[in-house]
Amino acid sequence: MSRLRRAATAALVVAGLALSGCTSGSGPASDPASAGVGAGSPTSGDAASAPVLQPLSAAIPADLEHYYRQRLSWHSCDGSFQCATMAVPLDYASPGAGDISLGVVRSPAAGQGYQPLGSLLINPGGPGGSAVQYAEYAAQTFPAPVRDSYSIVGVDPRGVGRSTPIECLTNQQMDAFTAVDSTPTTTAQVDRLVAADKEFAQGCEKLSGKLLAHVSTIDAARDMDILRALLGDPRLNYLGKSYGTFLGATYAGLFPSRVGRMVLDGAMNPSLDSLQMNSQQAGGFETAFNAFARNCLDLGSCPLGSGSVQAADRKLDDLFTSLNIKPLPTGQPRALDEALGMTGVIAAMYDQEQWPQLRAALSEAEQGNGAGLLALSDQYYERDSSGHYSNLMYANAAVNCLDLPSAATDPAQVEQQLATYEQASPEFGASLAWSGLTCAYWPVKATGSPRTIPAKGAGPILVVGTTRDPATPYGWAQALAAQLDSGTLLTYNGDGHTAYARGDQCIDGAVNTYLLTGRTPAKGTVCQ
Repeated sequence: MSRLRRAATAALVVAGLALSGCTSGSGPASDPASAGVGAGSPTSGDAASAPVLQPLSAAIPADLEHYYRQRLSWHSCDGSFQCATMAVPLDYASPGAGDISLGVVRSPAAGQGYQPLGSLLINPGGPGGSAVQYAEYAAQTFPAPVRDSYSIVGVDPRGVGRSTPIECLTNQQMDAFTAVDSTPTTTAQVDRLVAADKEFAQGCEKLSGKLLAHVSTIDAARDMDILRALLGDPRLNYLGKSYGTFLGATYAGLFPSRVGRMVLDGAMNPSLDSLQMNSQQAGGFETAFNAFARNCLDLGSCPLGSGSVQAADRKLDDLFTSLNIKPLPTGQPRALDEALGMTGVIAAMYDQEQWPQLRAALSEAEQGNGAGLLALSDQYYERDSSGHYSNLMYANAAVNCLDLPSAATDPAQVEQQLATYEQASPEFGASLAWSGLTCAYWPVKATGSPRTIPAKGAGPILVVGTTRDPATPYGWAQALAAQLDSGTLLTYNGDGHTAYARGDQCIDGAVNTYLLTGRTPAKGTVCQ
């Protein structure tokens, strides 16, 4: 999506998922038809004007047959799991130009009294989240009936993790990049942000230039069809979260006749352009923070004060302003500036189980200690205690910059867009607006564009949307379910990013029934 604000993975990939738990709506009850967006922020693009994603031929092209016929050599790995490596073409337009390798992991179905249903391929989102890590997590924590019936399979998409990863910066350079002022107000600050974006893009070109033009979502979806065949499944059973919903919907659009049971949780709207997507995501963060603030105030002793949500918003603004002027010490060489502090707040919005951690971090910041917010920011960027970053954000930028043209081409255009973003989110809008510059300096031109995905001929597809989802606003789930000819919308009226396998019995029961029987919930089903 942008330099700082990815669509994100399901509750921040595995680190956040380990913290995920039960959930009932903690914020004020809201109308599912209108929740999940900030004031003034639209919920959908003009799907009627976006071209339709056309399916590929059902016949396997002759120059791809050997990929579909390769044999996976499984071996024990990561404890009780099985791993393999598969080859896919670097360039589907020229399969003879060379291969890249993708890392695959699976956990065979437990088979405790359930009929085996084949493989369930899963993806946590990002783009850039490791599906290998997520599959290993899911194989131990997903509801037992699903684990007993399906082999849980994850493949790191091209450019990610174990699959020929994109690399861009050193750890030290990434530390500097994440701390660059993301809400510049002076010419010098704008120049520093532009220089950082250019250095990031140049680093990716230097270290991963050959791969950058071949990590689109369409490429990844075509890789999934090869894997489907290698697993011996006539149709793809799939569960994708966050960006993983866009990947799944793209697969359905390209290969509708091969869609099995498909769950798209925390859905994205493929008909949006980058400006619409980023500004609406800003509204999602605004909605989520207001729900956190209401909860914080209701509990009492809130570091945001004791008044209204609007007053709490102003206090957060004051904190960001003070961090911009005087960063806080953290007990380590890195100080907490506004950019890192804002990222820390946003990180906690993905899972309401992290709200207590955010309360504590804001209280620490009020006392002059930025360590808590820095820890949340590090979690967002997948920076470990030794200072090492995963390649999440590198792959994130590479995929996003290839999938859609940049939201802005220069700082002047960002200035023109600021009002749109700030209307959607007074707290986070400016940062989202300026992060739209990342792809303006990308070394590879975008090959994708907004698309409507009807996936005509696909079996029933279940779309799950959360009303106060921070990263994928509820309106996106509504839009995707409406686009899909066979889409059914399941609504969770609550907080956090994505809903399945996070403790809500209503959501889990409906999704489990669909995965096990193919029956979708009744139209208009809302879980509270």
